Amino acid sequence: MKKVGLFVGAAALLGLAACGTTQGTATPTPVAQASPDAPVAAAVQVPAGQKLVGKYQATGVQTYSCTANAWKGLEPAATLVDKDGKPIILHSRGPVWVSTVDGSAVEATPVDGAKNDVKGAVPELLLKTKTVRGDGLFGKVSYVQRLATEGGVAPSGGCTAGAQISVPYKAVYTFFAPAS
Repeated sequence: MKKVGLFVGAAALLGLAACGTTQGTATPTPVAQASPDAPVAAAVQVPAGQKLVGKYQATGVQTYSCTANAWKGLEPAATLVDKDGKPIILHSRGPVWVSTVDGSAVEATPVDGAKNDVKGAVPELLLKTKTVRGDGLFGKVSYVQRLATEGGVAPSGGCTAGAQISVPYKAVYTFFAPAS
């Protein structure tokens, strides 16, 4: 992965999401602030031997495209903020998280069966690191959790081939590294 290309790609996705332009048959609705202190479901618990290295509130969109008359997930585009509300992480397709502070990045993949369905929202997930880049914030990350999700669900019903829609969502992302 190239540092510049990954950052530019994430920035472009966030710029597109900020435009509010969607095509499709549904109108997205805004969501409330996700709770960072919600309990964690057993299905998405991080394995023993891990320590929390970061917990961040995310606001963004889940983008879907129409394929075979059904909405399919295309990509997320979100900004994660620190405890003071300062944007410090960009989240995009991969899924990938890139620190805007130090350029480090983590790409992760969902752990099979590690999903907690949330009514009216994208599911909570446990993801395992696939690759990391850099020695900064994400240099040692081994697991990522998507928690306290709100919104982001694909529209129901049919759609027109090639259409896209971006649905607002909020979540809390936690990042873990090996304890030793």
